[in-house]
Amino acid sequence: MRKILILLAFIPLISGCGIYSFSGTSIAPDVQSISVMTIQNRAMRVNPSLSNLLTEELKEKYRRLTKLRLDPDNGDLIVEGDITSYETTALAVTSQEVASQNRLTVTVKIKYTNIKHPEESFEKSFVAFEDYASTMSLDAVESSLVDSIVEKIVDLIFNDTVAKW
Repeated sequence: MRKILILLAFIPLISGCGIYSFSGTSIAPDVQSISVMTIQNRAMRVNPSLSNLLTEELKEKYRRLTKLRLDPDNGDLIVEGDITSYETTALAVTSQEVASQNRLTVTVKIKYTNIKHPEESFEKSFVAFEDYASTMSLDAVESSLVDSIVEKIVDLIFNDTVAKW
């Protein structure tokens, strides 16, 4: 019983600081809004739906896991960037010198600006990939690969911007 009382005494201290939250985000109390600009596709090889998918998934992640208001232009936080690479490579080669596995890799360069706390701003590239059997054509598996890659990249961006993991 005593341990429970001690634990209950610390909860207001943890939540009262205004920066820590149980959703895993570390957002200063004076930061109220975020602008997620369209992630532009500047890769040599273009997946026509990738830019929109990545942008919308980022917005949804911030909407779902933070109290930040989405502001199209003047957010306290600004996330903008470019898809810089979208490529497939042979990963594993068999004894007959034929690829047995391929990898789809996407690289996104993000510029994160924190207007209220500029020391937290950064520019960084995020990379995610998925492997697939060479017996499958990219056209056949591309949609599911891209969904998985976008989920990974969105998690990485979210963690580096507001979760500080």
